[in-house]
Amino acid sequence: MLSGASGSIDSVTLVLLYLVVLILVAVVLFGLGSVLFGRGEPLPPLPRATTATVLPASGVTGIDVDAVKFTQTLRGYKTSEVDWVLDRLGQELDLLRGQLAAVRAAHGIDDTDNAVEGGAHALPSDKDGS
Repeated sequence: MLSGASGSIDSVTLVLLYLVVLILVAVVLFGLGSVLFGRGEPLPPLPRATTATVLPASGVTGIDVDAVKFTQTLRGYKTSEVDWVLDRLGQELDLLRGQLAAVRAAHGIDDTDNAVEGGAHALPSDKDGS
C-alpha cells in the first residue's frame, strides 16, 4: 500500500515539474521576444486635441472624402475628428465658391440665375414658424 502512494506522489511531482519548466520556458520566450521586438508601439500616442484623420491641405476631392476614417468611441465617432473634417471641408467649399464668384465676375456672368434656395441637401424650412 505504501508503494502505491509513493508512485502517485512521484507522478504528481513529475507533472508539477513539467508545469514549472513550461512556465519558465514561456517566461524566457516572452522576455526574449520583448527584447528583440520591442514593446510593439513604434510611435508615441498622438497629443491631445490632434487627429490622425487626413485631408489634403487644398484641392479636396470626393476620393479624399471617401477615404476619411474616424476613430470610433463608445457613443459613435470622436467628435473632434468629425468637427475638424467638417471645418476643413467648409473652408474648401468657401475657397471654391470664392474662386467661382471671381471667375463669374471677371466674365460678367450673373451668378444669381443658378442659385437654388436652400441648396440640394437643405432641410425643409418650417414655413409656419413653429
